[in-house]
Amino acid sequence: MSTHLLEMTNIHKKFPGVYALKSVNLTLEKGEVLALVGENGAGKSTLINVLGGIYQRDEGEIFIEGQDSHIDSVLAARDAGISIIHQELVLIPYLSVAENIFVHREPLKNGFIDYKTMYSKAQQFVDDLGIELDVYKKPIELSIAEQQMLEIVKAVSFKAKIIVMDEPTSALSDKEIDALFECIHRLKAQGIGIIYISHKLSELSLIADRVTILRDGETVTTMKINETNNDEIVRHMVGREITSYYTRTYNKSKKIVLSIKNITTTKVSNVSFDVREGEILGLSGLVGAGRTETVRGILGFDHLLSGEIFLNGEKVIFKRPIEAYNNKIGYVPENRREEGIYPLHTMRFNTTIKVLKDFIRGIYVNFKKEEEITESFIKQLKIVTTSQLTAMQNLSGGNQQKCVLASWLATKPKVLILDEPTRGIDVGSKSEIYALMNDLAKQGMAIIMISSELPEIINMSDRVVVMREGSVSRILEHDEISQEEIMKHAVHI
Repeated sequence: MSTHLLEMTNIHKKFPGVYALKSVNLTLEKGEVLALVGENGAGKSTLINVLGGIYQRDEGEIFIEGQDSHIDSVLAARDAGISIIHQELVLIPYLSVAENIFVHREPLKNGFIDYKTMYSKAQQFVDDLGIELDVYKKPIELSIAEQQMLEIVKAVSFKAKIIVMDEPTSALSDKEIDALFECIHRLKAQGIGIIYISHKLSELSLIADRVTILRDGETVTTMKINETNNDEIVRHMVGREITSYYTRTYNKSKKIVLSIKNITTTKVSNVSFDVREGEILGLSGLVGAGRTETVRGILGFDHLLSGEIFLNGEKVIFKRPIEAYNNKIGYVPENRREEGIYPLHTMRFNTTIKVLKDFIRGIYVNFKKEEEITESFIKQLKIVTTSQLTAMQNLSGGNQQKCVLASWLATKPKVLILDEPTRGIDVGSKSEIYALMNDLAKQGMAIIMISSELPEIINMSDRVVVMREGSVSRILEHDEISQEEIMKHAVHI
């Protein structure tokens, strides 16, 4: 009989035409944080969906505290003490925190909801975890970090023994990450086992006890965190050494392609910078500093109150994003799922949607040309898909991101704006995207890269615009770029 809190043995799961999981093994102990890592498409999400009752395993066994568990639904998983906090949070935006915690199981008194008891119990759950969360607020009023905490409180309220956290820090600031980690330590002290999925390998030594690595739907190895390092983890994840994680040939081009002069919107003030041909210009700063808001003002998402924009020396005004796009400015948004893709359509549709004129003439559609365009980007960007007709939502995060990039590259942009280009994707895909960015810059493309990851900013940027409170704090030349310099100007030391 198993002595583990959780044991998954020889788990198999097959979808039409592909094995998603092949004899996967995983164990979790009480009061342990087990990191689960692997490239996008390695099988992490499928494994967790099997554990959570979303998918049914084809073969294999799941034991919880030694008992063979037949998890055939989400409800069965919950009854077994399993709670999954997905990357896309599942909250009811216009109900209060307390109502979200007790939805469908509200305490009753004389046949009516006992709100006094409900809010009191919700507050007790919050207090027991030592977090700050207003139980009367609605999720729509909360930050992403607070919404994460609400999901944790919900899990605890169901008396969860096992909590799965999928990329919990992908949209959090350093301060918010610290608060989350403190909460995780409290959960560990209560004997709760946590499966922690993250592409941020730097986090693992701070929070995890062991790491299980998946590759191509199989378990590669499980190691103690204090007996390994990031290089070894990456080697197991990708099956090879990544000798040049960041690929960058620095460019000292002087030709200005895009010039921003004192633009002001309701969210940013007097922002000025130039972007040069063949340059990667990094936009850095703390969350809320105005990086994305600046780009939205440039592209016409937000109305410009004042300021000027020059493209190749000519003054332009973009009242709508389509006008910017028609002027060869591409934009890969931060929120890929909501703003960057059509999840139910094919990857071919997503790749070619912006260049319909290249293969449609009147009512005639040149399907062969559409296939050729798609195939060229599959090869160029190393997109992994079983077919051009695979639904976009069925691709891994890294391959979705490559398709979004392909759709813009098909338009042959002169300026490409990338907002958090590697958020939520694995190290192998990151390395490939960095190499692609470097190649595009060498070909003369001007790139603006917004990133919250300092190593990414430092290693990929020719220059860095540091923003603070909606304004430019400093523009750092290449030889000035360092973590200390960026943070000094980001927080105004």
